[in-house]
Amino acid sequence: MLDGAVAWMNARGNTEQWGTVPFSRKPGGAERIQRYTTEHEPFVAELDGVPVGCLVLGEGPSPQMPIAPAEEPERYVRLLVSDRAHAGRNIGGALLERAAEETRRAGVDLLRVDCWAGGGGELVAFYERAGFTPSAPFVHGTWPGQVLERRVG
Repeated sequence: MLDGAVAWMNARGNTEQWGTVPFSRKPGGAERIQRYTTEHEPFVAELDGVPVGCLVLGEGPSPQMPIAPAEEPERYVRLLVSDRAHAGRNIGGALLERAAEETRRAGVDLLRVDCWAGGGGELVAFYERAGFTPSAPFVHGTWPGQVLERRVG
């Protein structure tokens, strides 16, 4: 799914968000995904038994990002990706709702995510439509980012 997302973004002219090299070919890419899915909570969306989306929920932002942990307990969307062959079916939105449910179930009120803020802000707008509010812009190298939050309690 990640390789497909890179190809899809590149075909639309977006080479900045995730670069041009498929995740499976990036040095350490496969290990990073394995670490994400074993150290955090992965949720997989399926259609007819076939994986079409994945969300990884953690307890805070990635230490590699210039984002401070919240001053209260939080859950953090570390990864959200869907199979672009199924675009328009609200797979990402459904996975974000599951993350909100899991956050509530854990007795936590704050769900946060960070995303690429370039390209006209389309990804930021996606998260806003899912109930998130922008809280802090940031820059990671040359990569413009935005932290968003959602109260789920």
